[in-house]
Amino acid sequence: MAKLLVKLQRYFRRKPVRFFTLLALYLAAGSLVFLHSGFAGEPTVTGSQRGPGAGEGPGLPYLGVMQLSRGFKAAATMPEGGRRHGPWFKSTSKELAERAKAGDYGSTRSRALRGRSGREKEEDRARYIGCYVDNTRRRTLRGVSFFDYKKMTVFRCQDNCAERGYLYAGLEFGAECYCGHKIQASNASESECNMECKGERSNTCGGVNRLSIYRLELAQESARRYGSAIFRGCFRRPDNVSIALPVSQLMLNMSVDKCVDFCTEKEYPLSALAGTTCRCGFPTTLFTLHEREDEQLCAQKCAGEEFESCGTAEYLLIYQTQVQDNRCMDRRFLPTRAKQLVALASFPGAGNTWARHLIELATGFYTGSYYFDGSLYNKGFKGERDHWRSGRTICIKTHESGQKEIESFDSAILLIRNPYKALMAEFNRKYGGHIGFAAHAHWKGKEWPEFVANYAPWWATHTLDWLRYGKKVLVVHFEDLKRDLFVQLQRMVGLLGITACEDRLLCVEGQKDGNFKRSGLRKLEYDPYTPEMRKMISGYIKTVDTALKLRNLSGVPDDYYPR
Repeated sequence: MAKLLVKLQRYFRRKPVRFFTLLALYLAAGSLVFLHSGFAGEPTVTGSQRGPGAGEGPGLPYLGVMQLSRGFKAAATMPEGGRRHGPWFKSTSKELAERAKAGDYGSTRSRALRGRSGREKEEDRARYIGCYVDNTRRRTLRGVSFFDYKKMTVFRCQDNCAERGYLYAGLEFGAECYCGHKIQASNASESECNMECKGERSNTCGGVNRLSIYRLELAQESARRYGSAIFRGCFRRPDNVSIALPVSQLMLNMSVDKCVDFCTEKEYPLSALAGTTCRCGFPTTLFTLHEREDEQLCAQKCAGEEFESCGTAEYLLIYQTQVQDNRCMDRRFLPTRAKQLVALASFPGAGNTWARHLIELATGFYTGSYYFDGSLYNKGFKGERDHWRSGRTICIKTHESGQKEIESFDSAILLIRNPYKALMAEFNRKYGGHIGFAAHAHWKGKEWPEFVANYAPWWATHTLDWLRYGKKVLVVHFEDLKRDLFVQLQRMVGLLGITACEDRLLCVEGQKDGNFKRSGLRKLEYDPYTPEMRKMISGYIKTVDTALKLRNLSGVPDDYYPR
């Protein structure tokens, strides 16, 4: 042993740098062990803890490495496996101690009971009220809904429902969130709400046709008022007003918020102000909301609010409430295998995802894809996972061009969009995701010029190829679809071989934006297109315009040409 120590001493005398390196490593290892023991009780947050912009829902602010010095004692008192809390949820240290004492976080009880016990101790601003039965044909919560099959959490669902002014938030199937003002179903056993949240495995998010429901006590009552409703315009009173708008209430002290609140409580998506009468209903063939009148015809002051207009007995002011029209929300796979493959073809950035959303609502059937996009599947496009030849979906999304790929389909809806807008939308998607935006550095750097040089010719050849090789092609311009959704959607549904139900199409008009559509192109402080780019793109526009007219189709819309 002595000889070994002597040899080591001589070695390090000859090479002192190695000695100090080993000493530094030893000290660093000791520091890490100390830190680990100090933070042994730190709460674990489901999902990865990321900084801002990482794509997570609302939750705790990101605590960077520099905040590790905030004391070991406080961290150690936090319950293990605790959930993320936003600004609504504030638990005192006393409450946390009581939870730990009761064994809420360390017992061997079932996950469902642990989640329930934790929920019952939350503040009244988000109170868990139980597990309820749900039905896909007649929803328990009939407000807006959204899905996220990857990152759904209890707080995210509550936050989205509260932001829209709803009283209740319900989670189902681990990934689905439903909002509403009324619970229209019976209780179920707590054991039936047994599915983990996809983004928060320590909590329960309902079950199969079972909702875990929370009551949201909003910080401000005004959040439920008409500020969250959508103004639809002034319309002439329908002939059969009692049938078209079946629920009514005399309000001598009428105001917009009172009528909107009344119709919201009655679970109707339309609120109609007619002087001192408030009417509620759905858009139907008796009242389509397609023929707007001059707003001056509705400019009669409200009895209860002198700065608002409340319409007249003959001309109604219409607001769309936050109640979701569920007549077009049910979707399923085709009951029998499709005999023909129908393409929903477009150049990237031309609105294909939005068109899929509209088609699914209008037909009640899922759409498929030539590709697989996990983010779209997680947002509710369940046909995304099927093989494109499965025959279970009503049509197939594709950006392909070329004779072989095009001839694989029996017919097609060809969606064409202004290339200036389509190129910018696809550039945003490529560098910012489906509903994100490209960074300023990408627009100013070499990426944008290279992108335009490569993609602009493809915009033209994509359309030309489908016109040349497609067997039965219905051309729809994105701009026309936005401008006259009802008529254009009728054409699209007709090609798919589905009998268009007018009431269902009217329902789609009220839900047209969906929850997976970019809110609009972010305004840049400058025009990203150079004169050379515009000259090139204008040439492609003329080529496509000529090709459309040669087939006796209407040419491109006038706004394709830059002014």
